Parts: sequence; C-alpha cells; structure tokens
Amino acid sequence: MSRESEDRPPAVRQLRLVVEAEDYEAAVAFFRDALGLPEEAAFVGDGDARVVILDAGRATLEIANPAQKRMIDEVEVGRQVAPRLRVAFEVDDTRTATDRLVAAGAEQIAPPTVTPWQSLNSRLGAPAGLQITVFQELATPDRTTERPA
Repeated sequence: MSRESEDRPPAVRQLRLVVEAEDYEAAVAFFRDALGLPEEAAFVGDGDARVVILDAGRATLEIANPAQKRMIDEVEVGRQVAPRLRVAFEVDDTRTATDRLVAAGAEQIAPPTVTPWQSLNSRLGAPAGLQITVFQELATPDRTTERPA
C-alpha cells in the first residue's frame, strides 16, 4: 500500500453482498438464526418484495486466480467443487458452527480441515444456492510476511 493511499480516507465504506433467495424464509432462518448474523434492517415493498440486511462483521474481498481457487478446493474438499463465487465466514469454533449449520439444513461438502495457512475450514452447501466456508483462525496471522496462499 502506498503512503498516499494510507493518508486518504477509504473510498468504500461497506461491502454488501446481495443474494437472491427463492426460499427467502429458509435463507433468513439459516443465515440469521443458525449462523448467527444479527439483523441490521428489514424492508417490505410492493408485490411481496422483502429484504433483510444481516451484519456479517468485517468484510473483505478475496480475489483469487484460477490456480489459487483450485488449490483451496483441493485443501478444503479434496476435489474441485466451488462455483465462481463462494462466501466465507470466520467463526470462533468451526466444528460447533458446522454441526449447527448442518442441523439447520446445510449440506456438508467437507468436514472441518486444518489448512496450510493454519485455519480450520469446513465447506457447506447453504440456502440461496450459496457454497460457504466457515473458518476458524488457529494462529494469529502475521499480515506483514508472506504465508502460503
């Protein structure tokens, strides 16, 4: 990051991922109630239009090239399964979160697995057609040095 960009206020204040869910109630129950994302706002409009905005904590945008995407699939799942877009949620306890989400209707694609970058990751099929990773950091990341991607 350049010194100039460090002095400027951020141009983007929030990342908001908008997902269309055919079964709106199931998706809200899964992400709000089972995963535990607090409801920030909800709106109803004409023609039964509904939206809920859930607080997912700090947001990052992870951009990976195809080789990195394949490597992550291989580490987490053992085969290529991820669509072009996958959503990852950091949790305090991957095993407990995975069990809770499977009980709430998620399909477990891969059980909790320790990664080379020292996190415990599980892969799930979630409502609204999303593939998600829940992960727990096992070591404090040192953001100033390169680690295996």
